Amino acid sequence: MTARSPSVELCKGNNGLGKIVLRETRGSSVEVYLYGAHVTSWKNDHGEELLFVSNKAIFKPPKAIRGGIPICFPQFAGTGNLEQHGFARNRLWSIDESPPHLAVNSSHRTFVDLILKPTEEDFKIWPHSYEFRLRVVLTIGGDLILISRIRNTSTDGKPFTFTFAYHTYFTVSDISEVRVEGLETQDYLDNLKERERFTEQGDALTFESEVDKIYLNAPPKIAIIDHEKKRTYVLWKEGLPDAVVWNPWDKKAKAIADFGDDEYKHMLCVEAAAIENPITLKPGEEWKGLQEISAVPSSYYSGPLDPHKVLHG
Repeated sequence: MTARSPSVELCKGNNGLGKIVLRETRGSSVEVYLYGAHVTSWKNDHGEELLFVSNKAIFKPPKAIRGGIPICFPQFAGTGNLEQHGFARNRLWSIDESPPHLAVNSSHRTFVDLILKPTEEDFKIWPHSYEFRLRVVLTIGGDLILISRIRNTSTDGKPFTFTFAYHTYFTVSDISEVRVEGLETQDYLDNLKERERFTEQGDALTFESEVDKIYLNAPPKIAIIDHEKKRTYVLWKEGLPDAVVWNPWDKKAKAIADFGDDEYKHMLCVEAAAIENPITLKPGEEWKGLQEISAVPSSYYSGPLDPHKVLHG
């Protein structure tokens, strides 16, 4: 068998939209659309899809793509002139030809740098100057890393404030067989109860109805355990203190036009976020937020979450 080389390919995706395909030597791959800088596929070295994208997803601007990893910026929740989850997920990004120097880990050899800058139309709804740089990395071991750098490029001395999330849709075999560990005893805001604050009870999160929670100051590592697949996703975050957990369940799924009635059974959103305390940048200041996700056999996982063992064992 001929050894494959890591590769980065620019090609056409659904409806002729430009996308970049990252491939690693062992067979893992990632697809990211220039529209929204939206990761729509992450496959392991067996070719198994690890992200959920709805069969009804509309790959046509200005509609955001349903599934994968939409980027929520400059807001997570809809207020004022901005739409729900902000506008970064339905803007056309560019390949960043001259990114600032970033130290490249030896395992991070397959990556693409994208950039978003405001347009005149954007200024009308969010009048701030910024550069949003995103690096999408596929590691040698098949992990997916997203590194966001947002800089205030204003020359008028004005700061700006934003909230943020990597709205990650994981594919799961059966939502009723999934549990999430690492968020027990954490405080959360319940979006189904007007953001009332509660403390999570029990040893793990399990799912038997709609859930929409924002966990505050969540630990840097969270595990999503799919019993049927015998697979554990490990999410590691940096610069993003909060975590969102969402599944629409049956009633809300039927009300979402670009989402199949029964697809809620096969997805779960767990996302690194900065929501409770918005980030403020003065001119010239830069913020960095990182999310790394890996998929490992659940046999790697036992007892209390040992992220080092799960990520590197």
